[in-house]
Amino acid sequence: MEKSQLEIACFNLDSVEIAQANGVNRIELCVNMKEGGTTPDLSLVQAAREKATIDLNVIIRPRGGNFIYTDAEFQEMKESIIEYKNCKVDGFVFGNLNADGSVNREQNMVLVNLAYPLPCTFHRAFDVVTDVSKSLEDVITCGFKTILTSGQGKNVEEGIDVLIDVVQKANNRIVIMPGGGLRSTNIGLLKEKLGNTFFHSSAITDSSETASAIEIIALKAKL
Repeated sequence: MEKSQLEIACFNLDSVEIAQANGVNRIELCVNMKEGGTTPDLSLVQAAREKATIDLNVIIRPRGGNFIYTDAEFQEMKESIIEYKNCKVDGFVFGNLNADGSVNREQNMVLVNLAYPLPCTFHRAFDVVTDVSKSLEDVITCGFKTILTSGQGKNVEEGIDVLIDVVQKANNRIVIMPGGGLRSTNIGLLKEKLGNTFFHSSAITDSSETASAIEIIALKAKL
């Protein structure tokens, strides 16, 4: 990647507008910040698509908690992808695991194929896999274009060593997008260690669920 880019996780329409107005490259649309982000409803996706001319990715996660889904939840995920493709979104974000902490290749491949030709990001389920190296290969095999990860740390700073290792092992076969506690105060460190890539932040600096324009500007200044 010639130049670093910025993705902002948006939990409401105000954040979408703020991200759009301040030159963000891509939006990850979700709801329920306290749950780590879950699938937004159709009306929010439609409204966000009307507001945003930049790329709009939608998270497909039927609930918070673990990433091991029942047949009914998996069916819901499939239906959400089909429905939201019709909204002209630009990509999807999800990640399904097995009970042993490995990547559920079968389910993920089904979802990636449903999303095609739209690109898919494997989200922070990657931060709880049991074998990082094997999971990286499985995610690549499933056809994902990006992995969103904190390097299995509580935040990107704590996970920096794993992030460096994953970037090296990925060897440009997939984009490794650091996210999780990424702010203007540490993005410089991450860029220095990882080079140019996509960076992911909510840019939330207060108790709300709305992105801060000032923080987005500060993040971009360090890219």
